[in-house]
Amino acid sequence: MLLSSRRANAALVLLGVSTFSFVTIEVLPIGLLTVIAGDLDRSRSQVGLLVTGYAVVVVLASLPLARLTQRLPRRQVLGGTLGVLAVATGLSAAAPTYEVLFGGRLVIALSQALFWSIAPPIATSLFPPEQRGRVVARLAIGTALAPIIGIPLGTWLGEQAGWRAPFVLMAVLGAVACTGIVMLLPRTEVQDSPSRRGSTPDVRRYAVLLVAAAVGVTGFLTFNTYVTPFLLDITGFRSGALGPMLLASGVGGFVGTLLAGRVLDRHPWAAVFVPLALITVALLGLYGLGQLKVATVALIAVLGMAFSALAVAVQSRTLQVAPGSTDIASAGISSAFNVGIAAGAFVGGALIDHTSVRIVALVGGLLTFAAAAVMLSEPLLTRRRAVVAVQC
Repeated sequence: MLLSSRRANAALVLLGVSTFSFVTIEVLPIGLLTVIAGDLDRSRSQVGLLVTGYAVVVVLASLPLARLTQRLPRRQVLGGTLGVLAVATGLSAAAPTYEVLFGGRLVIALSQALFWSIAPPIATSLFPPEQRGRVVARLAIGTALAPIIGIPLGTWLGEQAGWRAPFVLMAVLGAVACTGIVMLLPRTEVQDSPSRRGSTPDVRRYAVLLVAAAVGVTGFLTFNTYVTPFLLDITGFRSGALGPMLLASGVGGFVGTLLAGRVLDRHPWAAVFVPLALITVALLGLYGLGQLKVATVALIAVLGMAFSALAVAVQSRTLQVAPGSTDIASAGISSAFNVGIAAGAFVGGALIDHTSVRIVALVGGLLTFAAAAVMLSEPLLTRRRAVVAVQC
């Protein structure tokens, strides 16, 4: 059901605020690792589990929750999801022990697992079908702004006022988003809305997209999880330069999101393939030129830009080629991304334990090259299917 333009845009802004909140909350313990560890008397590795456990829950819960809520009204499901985000984040802020904080984080992860399955289809349902790509890109602006604003601001606030303060702030932001979404979304909806089905469903293309996304994210995270030791040990930056370097990556990501939004509807396949190719070039360039500071700064910015563009393009492509429900297809892509995040961290960790940290750029580049090669197979599969159909 299409809303008035002003109401639809307001709802999309609040959905963007929600994506900003989820991304910030997921990663925030990394920036506050030492502060949380000291306050709760836990080791740094135990605090790191707050992020690892979160990702594991998202991987395991995305598909089951999407299936469980598939026939429920979208307004109530999304409102409930954001309500859980606000309450569980508030519980985390007030957690007296590590165990309570860990439990609160797992509940937030459950809400995120469902949110990423339903948010893109809901957002696109508010606008005409021909604007799907642009809507997905606008929704992703919140994701792109989280590394630039949310995480640095949350880290600074936690260092100044204690780690609980940024959690309180994010709980309030989640409550505002929840209230606004419930007020703005329509009370009734078209059960068989086009937004809940792929516009050009194709199980083969969806399978290719799943594999390319999982392998590509693994390659990117093989390097990016250990970007800090790479910049310190290989490039020779001082610790004081890390903030501006990561900001360059974040700004690149924001630019990549905006650029992707301009081409998603016209060139959906290229919008996935080109970022994978750029990530490959950037990672292999970092392996070869990582000792040169100017080249490294430029390549880190390209890397951030390409990865953000890839994330937007994959989600938009999912809404096109979903072989069934877009909710279920989005849940599958969310799981693929989180599998890539976990696998990349594991592969990178194994590499730096036995070789130089420089090798993570090479292996990451080879993995994203493989992902780009997988995407190259998609047109071939499509043509082969067309030939078979003609012969039959």
